[in-house]
Amino acid sequence: MLSYANGAELDAADAHLAVADPVMADLISRFGPVDENLDVPLDDLYGALILAITSQQLSTHSARAIYGRLTARFGGRTPAPEALLADDPDTLRTSTGLSHAKVASLRSLAEHIVTGELDLDRLRELGDGEATQALVAIKGIGEWTASVFLIFTLHRPDVLARGDLVVRTAAMRAYGLGSVPDPGILTGMGEPWRPYRTRACLYLWRSMQAAPVPATPGRSA
Repeated sequence: MLSYANGAELDAADAHLAVADPVMADLISRFGPVDENLDVPLDDLYGALILAITSQQLSTHSARAIYGRLTARFGGRTPAPEALLADDPDTLRTSTGLSHAKVASLRSLAEHIVTGELDLDRLRELGDGEATQALVAIKGIGEWTASVFLIFTLHRPDVLARGDLVVRTAAMRAYGLGSVPDPGILTGMGEPWRPYRTRACLYLWRSMQAAPVPATPGRSA
């Protein structure tokens, strides 16, 4: 019978992965059970998106520091869309350490919410593909940010973070590849993991002792 290193029986998702893929079975036996007590609550989708944009291409430590300066600028809370748009972009950038591109992305998110182009509550009801399309319509939000949001905020079970370099590097090491697989190759590798590709990504992140999970967002100002 398949089990974790502590002797406990695998849950249904891990049992599926272990049977479907012997390499994943090895990761599960060494690192499982993976902790799914994720850091971002489902009730603050806006704050989670602010956090996801802030975290792009940064370490968790750097992302938390910049996010802390951002919230401090707005009284210790996530800036409401209207407050963000009312702030001077250059002053916002220099006071927080955000890049020009990230300030533009944050403002694009705020504009989409204020105009109603992005309905955050409806994101919960959309399928993974539709939710991704709604998110990437915002300037500066690409596939990576959308996949991280779906995994860590909407808690979708079958999302492949194929654009995440850590996931791809972990796959290279675990599967003994000669180079980091591109997103297309990783997509093919991940077919046996359906319908639990999210869990597979969590194990790949765990094998590298890294995951794009920054601090919990605060309330909007």
